Amino acid sequence: MTISPDSPATPPAAAVSFRTVDLRGRGLTLAGLRAAVPRARQHTVADAEQKVLDIIKAVRADGFTALSDLALRFDGVQQVHPRVPAASLARALAELVPAVRGALEESISRARRFADGQRPRDLDVELGDGALVSQNWVPVSRVGLYVPGGLAVYPSSVIMNVVPALAAGVQSIALASPPQKDFGGLPHPTILAAAALLGIDEVYAIGGAQAIAAFAYGVEANDAGPALEPVDVVTGPGNIFVATAKRLVKGVVGIDSEAGTTEIAILADSTAQPDLVAADLISQAEHDPQAASVLITDSEDLAAAVRVELDRQAAGTKHSARVCEALSGPQSGVVLVEDLEQGIAACDAYAAEHLEIMTADAAAVAARIRNAGAIFVGDYSPVSLGDYCAGSNHVLPTSGTAAFSSGLNVTTFLRAIQVINYSRAALQEVSGHIVSLSGAEDLPAHGEAVTARFRQAH
Repeated sequence: MTISPDSPATPPAAAVSFRTVDLRGRGLTLAGLRAAVPRARQHTVADAEQKVLDIIKAVRADGFTALSDLALRFDGVQQVHPRVPAASLARALAELVPAVRGALEESISRARRFADGQRPRDLDVELGDGALVSQNWVPVSRVGLYVPGGLAVYPSSVIMNVVPALAAGVQSIALASPPQKDFGGLPHPTILAAAALLGIDEVYAIGGAQAIAAFAYGVEANDAGPALEPVDVVTGPGNIFVATAKRLVKGVVGIDSEAGTTEIAILADSTAQPDLVAADLISQAEHDPQAASVLITDSEDLAAAVRVELDRQAAGTKHSARVCEALSGPQSGVVLVEDLEQGIAACDAYAAEHLEIMTADAAAVAARIRNAGAIFVGDYSPVSLGDYCAGSNHVLPTSGTAAFSSGLNVTTFLRAIQVINYSRAALQEVSGHIVSLSGAEDLPAHGEAVTARFRQAH
């Protein structure tokens, strides 16, 4: 995810300190469970908010000048205009490693098939003779899609953002990703290649909260280049600054969810394989030092075996220091529960972005979960599958927001417009009810607007 310039450098690798939260025998309420499960320290949200407000204010006031200043400050890039030239997109696609291109094409194909199946059908309901109410799904006109940079490269997030927007029928799509000093101030070439592969030609080298602000409010043209027109919906994952920016512009534009730093929870029992559990916890810890990796289990033996595997596997992985920091943070750890019932309750209280079920009869257990961004069932459905090639979308709600919001999907880019079409006779049939209700609400003009239609010849 995009990392703030104020984030501390990742320390040298150290042993994993994977803490334990013991819920056994405590009989906690939902509120108690939510307070007990591991979470990141929440003061960072308040810290981020003022910084993001300042960035939004600067972008609104000074447009491309502010974006140029922020690119220099945060990314070390001298920038005249953030629009990526068409030639750079074409070159990135032409130079893409064939194996990576093949993987992206397969991911796109699977994501398209799933997205095409998500589009809801328009609906007509005839409530009486001449009384028709319809619901039509209409795409928004323009969207802004954010693809993070920072510690990793995310061409997969290009796919996850763009494919459902295209399936919804969105006609105008803009994409932003942070400028990279190593690539001449442009986003990473694999990001550009993925955009080109999907036919997206409006791409901007803008990172973090400033990208969200630019999308929400637009940026006027100047001598350096054309305007960046405002969008209707902003989507895409990011760090705490991106998530905070999305929260602050919500209402000016629609957003998918506050998709912040990644998290995984694994509900496992004594049948789970410790090496697989550890590998999956590490796979998400690899994203970011603030990533959350949580094991929920009723088996002390499994928890002990997973700790051993975490130490062994974390020491040998490429990003060992980052992984160890994430696994040792307050947002990660083992949650010990009495039994499967309390485990399911803990999962629903945590409302994980990614939830893996590694239990006996995993499919039946998964069917009982109510709060999760995405659920991965059994040993052969790891989160890594969903990150790249499952066909599902990996832009998912984090920090417990899966209790009330959904992952990115086709409906994110659609609006349900209701259409009411009544004949004279159909209106007359309910006119008395309308007069009665408008009187009960002390809004008599509502009723008069109906009766007026029957006092005159129409």
